[in-house]
Amino acid sequence: MRKIISALLLSIALTAGAEGNMKPWDNGKLVISENGRYMQHENGAPFFWLGETGWLLPERTDRAEAAYYLQRCREAGYNVVQVQVIDGVPAYNAYGQMSNIDGWNFSGIDRKGVYGYWDHMDYIVKQAQNEGIYIGMVCIWGGLVKAGLLSADDAVKYGTFLANRYKDAPNIIWFMGGDIQGDINTEVWNTLATTIKSIDKNHLMTYHPRGRYTSAKWFSKSPWMDFHTFQSGHRRYGQRMGNKDYPIPDNTEEDNWMYVDSTWAYKPMKPVLDAEPSYEDIPQGLHDSKEPRWMDCDVRRYAYWSVFAGSCGHTYGHNAIMQFLKPGYGTSYGDAGDVKSWYQALRDPGFSQMKYLKHLMLAFPYFDRIPDQSIISGENGTRYNRLIATRGKDYLMVYNYTAREMSVDLRKVSGKTKKVFWMDAATGHLIFVGELTNKIHRIHPDVKGGSGINDGVLIAFDSAKEYLKPETTTIPSSSNWKNLRDLNE
Repeated sequence: MRKIISALLLSIALTAGAEGNMKPWDNGKLVISENGRYMQHENGAPFFWLGETGWLLPERTDRAEAAYYLQRCREAGYNVVQVQVIDGVPAYNAYGQMSNIDGWNFSGIDRKGVYGYWDHMDYIVKQAQNEGIYIGMVCIWGGLVKAGLLSADDAVKYGTFLANRYKDAPNIIWFMGGDIQGDINTEVWNTLATTIKSIDKNHLMTYHPRGRYTSAKWFSKSPWMDFHTFQSGHRRYGQRMGNKDYPIPDNTEEDNWMYVDSTWAYKPMKPVLDAEPSYEDIPQGLHDSKEPRWMDCDVRRYAYWSVFAGSCGHTYGHNAIMQFLKPGYGTSYGDAGDVKSWYQALRDPGFSQMKYLKHLMLAFPYFDRIPDQSIISGENGTRYNRLIATRGKDYLMVYNYTAREMSVDLRKVSGKTKKVFWMDAATGHLIFVGELTNKIHRIHPDVKGGSGINDGVLIAFDSAKEYLKPETTTIPSSSNWKNLRDLNE
């Protein structure tokens, strides 16, 4: 009997350990949900994209730094890191190794006794895999293609090399583009994409456009395009900066929620997310270091506005982290690495606040969630006073950047009464407001703070449900079990 009990306890311990070490792809590869709005795994588990911007990770970090960075990303809740695979032809990494030792001929790229450029890229992919993180591989930065440094013929060689090298890694998401319009050297992007897709059948693919554009403008019907991204960019309201071809109305520069609807106007509908919003601690508009900096409250606003408008996730970025600044490195924007290093920036507030959005999205039934501005009763505000709402069948949420009074129609979801909470977006802290009747209510969040920004989310759900208890003070990080769906339904 004692042996049987010991064996049973060992089995339980091993099972618990295995579950604790589960990686996202243990649920199967990423696919697109049936409604065309979201990502999920093959077994039906939802995938909410929470990205971090690590553009120069392959070029500027050594092994220890890369491992540390990816560990910190996992601890902060990120499940995707977007990297610029090469930023030059050739690109050089921290070990002085070149990405292209023989042009676009990669037959001799793996040299005995040499820890080469692609060996380091392999290491980064493997370390990310160990941390449960996908690598969003921007294959080549757009400016290099614009400059003619990758032809369509070379794209076949490069795409073949990349696809064969990484097709069996479980944690790859392919990016075409890289801060560039899709109508510039389009044949190169189509060739690179179709070459990779012809070899790699396991991974999703998208396109990273230039600021204030959506990938759907050029590639909505491209067979290789699995989901769309947009870049809402880094400008503040009214900061036009002389553009002649400006694809959005003046004075809407910060309204990143508008890109979701404008992307879904292209058919067929595909998931979409903001792959480059304003970065924390970067000058507004990028190019003048004397401009004010975007703060943590700004990156929260971009995240909640986009997701509540219907995005399938969101990517955060930080000025120092995306460049991996440290002493000895200059900067393209703002301060050099001797003012704030990337590892100091990991302690900036916005980096650790994004996880609360992911926890919130996965705490409620995921796939029936839609944007619904009719939840806001009466006239809505503009700019920072705009309220933005989303709902499922039995729950609703309203993001309120200024914590102002709002009129909310609780009749939009099921339930004779609703349990109502307020979640502080900066801390994830929950306050139980009460159980309210099924009608329009005027609600003023009772919050106080010294910064003047007390943004948060009003959460209301059918009182018959048990999504949150009145005594709950934070949303747990693992609520995926509630969201499994039957793919045969």
